[in-house]
Amino acid sequence: MLSGIVVVGASWGGLHALTTFVGGFPSDFALPIVLIQHRSRDSTGALAELLQDASKLCVCEIEDKAPVVPGHVHIAPPDYHVLIDAGFFALSTEAPQRYSRPSIDITFESAAHIYNGDTIGVVLTGANQDGSEGLRRIVSVGGTAIIQDPDTAESPTMPKAALAAVPTATVLTIDGIAPFLVRLVAKRPSSHNALGRTA
Repeated sequence: MLSGIVVVGASWGGLHALTTFVGGFPSDFALPIVLIQHRSRDSTGALAELLQDASKLCVCEIEDKAPVVPGHVHIAPPDYHVLIDAGFFALSTEAPQRYSRPSIDITFESAAHIYNGDTIGVVLTGANQDGSEGLRRIVSVGGTAIIQDPDTAESPTMPKAALAAVPTATVLTIDGIAPFLVRLVAKRPSSHNALGRTA
């Protein structure tokens, strides 16, 4: 079975970016995708519905202890940090990080701890620096870093911070990220277990 995970962070301007992003995947994309979008604590489930309209993959909002499902788009609920354990999610109400809950950094670091070099981190548009340290952590364990071209982002602060933290990251326009991931994943070997380690 193909292993790995795609973790994505977005903030200001994220709705348009995420709609374009999820719309670029075919229905048979093999890896789970986890989206961390900064939004107000009283947000409804409308984000999942909007992204489902744009995506051929199943889009769902994360619940505590829910399984990490390949080929699904998992969205962080408002006002919860998302941690990734061995095959399932855990939600946390610990203090906001960089004024944000959910925190992109927390999810990225959690994914890197479990999936190691099979982690793919993606930082999109946003008006703060959340995600930069988490992306650095992903690369430190052998994972892959992808950043939306700051010149094309609705708010370039977050991708610029990520690029400063990980200057070796692949920089792409928003409509180029999903096709790049599809090609990248197609080249990966499938002789791994669910944790991304050789069986």
